[in-house]
Amino acid sequence: MRVDTVHQGDQDGVKGVYHINAVDEVTQWEVVGSVGQISEAFLIPVLEAMLTQFPFHIRGFHSDNGSEFINHTVAQLLNKLLIEQTKSRPRHSNDNGLAESKNGAVVRKHMGYTHIPAPHAAAIGDFFQEHLNPYLNFHRPCGVPELVVNAKGKEKRVYRWYATPWEILRQLPDVASHLKAEVTIAQLDQQARAKSDTQAAAEMQEAKCKLFTSFRGRI
Repeated sequence: MRVDTVHQGDQDGVKGVYHINAVDEVTQWEVVGSVGQISEAFLIPVLEAMLTQFPFHIRGFHSDNGSEFINHTVAQLLNKLLIEQTKSRPRHSNDNGLAESKNGAVVRKHMGYTHIPAPHAAAIGDFFQEHLNPYLNFHRPCGVPELVVNAKGKEKRVYRWYATPWEILRQLPDVASHLKAEVTIAQLDQQARAKSDTQAAAEMQEAKCKLFTSFRGRI
């Protein structure tokens, strides 16, 4: 799992909310959360809630060198869940390229760049969990990279297959053995079929409009 943070800007010296973006590097299953402050007290409950949204077992947790992730509290949480923690090398931004690309293609696309005050973090987190994350994983296709070697021996990534994270996960060999004990293929199939892609997108956009309206109402 690749993890990164996205800050929603400062205004008049006041920090905005922070989004936590977690992406599985095999299936591109993505879970986004939101915290009011980037500290252990705020981060740990949100991080735990995000990990429960992945239907499969997490083996690794890779982040940059930020102190929000590289600390004893996060390490203790990951050790309890038997998740190996790794971090990017200094000055090697491509080490966490998948998460960073999703920051722009998903988080910035839907949340924009405008400052959002920290007290809205809980409402944003609810929107992510109830609307955006299910839409991303069951209804939004992702490009699946395929390495092709040309005549000169140079590797190039091509994108011939576009599929949702659930469709990518579904075709993995022995997928049931990778799911959490309380999750079944039938349950995930049912969730995917409950709405059409268009319906899920429309409901997500409607919920997002209500969310942003609530920001204006409280500012």
